[in-house]
Amino acid sequence: MSNTTSHGTSSDLSARTRAPRRTITATPPLLRWRTIDLLTCAFLGVAFGVAYWAWGLVYAAPSNAVSAVFPPLGALLNWPWLVAGIVGMLIIRRPGAAVFTEVLAAVVSALIGTQWGWTTLVSGLVQGLGVELGFALFGYAVYRWAPLLIGGFLGGAFEAVYEWYSYWTDWGWGYKIAYLFLLGGSVAVFGSLLALGLTSALAQAGALGAFPPGQEARERQAVA
Repeated sequence: MSNTTSHGTSSDLSARTRAPRRTITATPPLLRWRTIDLLTCAFLGVAFGVAYWAWGLVYAAPSNAVSAVFPPLGALLNWPWLVAGIVGMLIIRRPGAAVFTEVLAAVVSALIGTQWGWTTLVSGLVQGLGVELGFALFGYAVYRWAPLLIGGFLGGAFEAVYEWYSYWTDWGWGYKIAYLFLLGGSVAVFGSLLALGLTSALAQAGALGAFPPGQEARERQAVA
């Protein structure tokens, strides 16, 4: 009995190890959005827009505290504003998903009321474009760490450059470059981790059955 159980367990583990782990892309053609894609992006944009507005109410105190030590460190509190675009792309997996989700989140937060007003839309656009570019470099066919890290970094970097000329006009180039790398790096790491966690949780809960992450979750469960 003991030997049989042990052998079964080993076989299960071997099967999991041998099972191919593949990235599932959206149904072709990629440029043809389904109604459910549009509705899901809209839902994500609204949800993140409310979250962005809420984060804007509480982030100032910790941001000011770290900025007092070294001004560019405030970038470490800004990465949450780019998560919408990453989640949108991880779920929808079609060109434009990051821009659509990020801009809509910016619109919603601006409508509710933020200290930055409608300039929030500019941030949403440049952030979404940066994230989008990371996935476009891989032909919208890879949704693992490489495009996540590149897209996250570019989204943060694009936003940093925008802020150089809108908020940090009195900074020297040392501060500006430090801010760019801190913002890009924090989005790439923390933003990607949070986006992956949220997407995985939604997929495991069965909320993404019509999307590639939901299919990937079903395949993992079938192998297990």
